[in-house]
Amino acid sequence: MRKFSVLWFGQLVSLFGSGLTSFALGVWVYLRTGSATQYALIFVLAFLPGIIASPAAGTISDRVSRKIVLLLCDAAGIACMASLAGLYSAGVLRPWQIYITTTISSIAAAFQMPAFASSVTLLVAKKDIGRANGMVMLAQASQVLAPLVAGFLLVAITLRGVILLDGASYVVNSAALLLIRIPRPMATPAGTSGRGTMLAEWLTGWRYVMAQRSLLSLIFFYAVLNLCVGFVDVLIIPIVLGFASTEAVGTILSIGGIGLVIGSGLVTAWGGPRRRIHGVVGFSFPLGLALCLGAIRPSIVLITVAAFAFFFCSAIINASTRSIFQVKVEADLQGRVLSVYNMIANSALVVAYLLAGPVADNVFEPLLRQGGSLAGNVGRVIGTGPGRGIALLVLILGLVVAATAAAGYLLPSLRYLEDRIPDAISDDEPAEAAARQSAAVQDEIPDMAPLRTRPAGRRSDATASSLQHGLSEEL
Repeated sequence: MRKFSVLWFGQLVSLFGSGLTSFALGVWVYLRTGSATQYALIFVLAFLPGIIASPAAGTISDRVSRKIVLLLCDAAGIACMASLAGLYSAGVLRPWQIYITTTISSIAAAFQMPAFASSVTLLVAKKDIGRANGMVMLAQASQVLAPLVAGFLLVAITLRGVILLDGASYVVNSAALLLIRIPRPMATPAGTSGRGTMLAEWLTGWRYVMAQRSLLSLIFFYAVLNLCVGFVDVLIIPIVLGFASTEAVGTILSIGGIGLVIGSGLVTAWGGPRRRIHGVVGFSFPLGLALCLGAIRPSIVLITVAAFAFFFCSAIINASTRSIFQVKVEADLQGRVLSVYNMIANSALVVAYLLAGPVADNVFEPLLRQGGSLAGNVGRVIGTGPGRGIALLVLILGLVVAATAAAGYLLPSLRYLEDRIPDAISDDEPAEAAARQSAAVQDEIPDMAPLRTRPAGRRSDATASSLQHGLSEEL
């Protein structure tokens, strides 16, 4: 874990710096324009360009050195922060300039995600992959806690200082990358199939996912969660402000961030469930119940408890999902497969961001206003007035998440994913050792090697052994 810990530390610093800037720039745009639409545009631009760039990002991550990809992403981040700091210092910073740098950052993130996630397999032994992903989630938790610090820094060192701190965080991450070696993965028939143009190589990853029904089920399961969670991302603040203060919003989000830290720390120490699909599907059910709890009554206590549980479960779900892809997909194909996953999952998130406001304002809020069509029945349970229609929407979304989790266990292709797809990496060592062994022959593998497919009934030795003891042992 030593090399990975160096890589992780750089990511921790960089993600915290990005969290500071994201909050500070969002506040600046809203205060400058007074427009919720222009503020929401930042959320859309943070994801949409990256979705469009995902095919190229996944292909390049598999084609060239992942260390080079990560260093170039840092260089793009440093350039964006330097530009924003200069514009702010000159007094000519405008929202459209922030939109441009947000777009560039989104594209860089699309390259960074598959390059970083697929590097875990090359640096960490199979038995430690769950712990490594817990550490990744711990680094991402820093972005949730960053707004607490950003609020003080905006007063102390102004927006320019916050931007420069983010630029420095990219420098720290680059320094960490320069201290370690990320090897090229061992070439496999699946990874080298379709070698040629970038489109042909990315389509190899797409066909790989389409051929693996269990992986496809996992991606769409996660996309449904993202669709529901995307609505909540946008609507949580209006729900709370419907009956409480902005200080209450800050407290709720802070305690939610603590839940994310604790959940991530638990996975780091524990490694996650032995059968990782239980970490994905099993913790989705309480996540849905947490949404219901936070919406059922206008109560600070209930929403705070719900936020803690929501973020706690999210840490385990995300870490378990990453671990499945890293264990089940060949290292030299992970960039493309993860880009497919990233594209579908984030598309659901963008759809939610675009629909949340209009659906809440035009459909659900009128239902629970005074005299609304549901005020006399549903309103007696969850309340009426500002924000309660949005709460009804979140309550429905919570039920959808819980129902999706239950359906996930009823879907054999998802529940038995770890039995149907054998592990792609060795139990004993990280892929780095195998990569060294294959380096001399990597270029000799035919360009059009056939795409490996896995029969539905094929199981790894470990999972086959567990099935012999009966299905009850899974839980």
